[in-house]
Amino acid sequence: MPIDPRRPEYQRIWATVDAIPRGRVATYGQVAREAGLPRHARMVGLALRNLPPGSDLPWHRVLNARGEVSDRGAPEKERRQRRLLEREGVRFGPGGRVDLARHGWQPD
Repeated sequence: MPIDPRRPEYQRIWATVDAIPRGRVATYGQVAREAGLPRHARMVGLALRNLPPGSDLPWHRVLNARGEVSDRGAPEKERRQRRLLEREGVRFGPGGRVDLARHGWQPD
């Protein structure tokens, strides 16, 4: 079932993701905290999976807590996310992990 984009929680999540600058990444948990929804990392995933068609939100800048692209059971989507990040200068290390200390977003 699609989410209701009018819910204020999803609006806050999307606004937070939109604030992640090019070449930086954040974790689902970090996005949840920044959006005022601590301990709701799964809600972040749900909100990103249900973006309105044609959205230009930089969803690809959100990674799991290990700094990895999350497994979606669809390798082409995972490769696309990695490709988008690499185009922004984000580097993946051994095991497909991003160094969060180097590429992690540090909001003001």
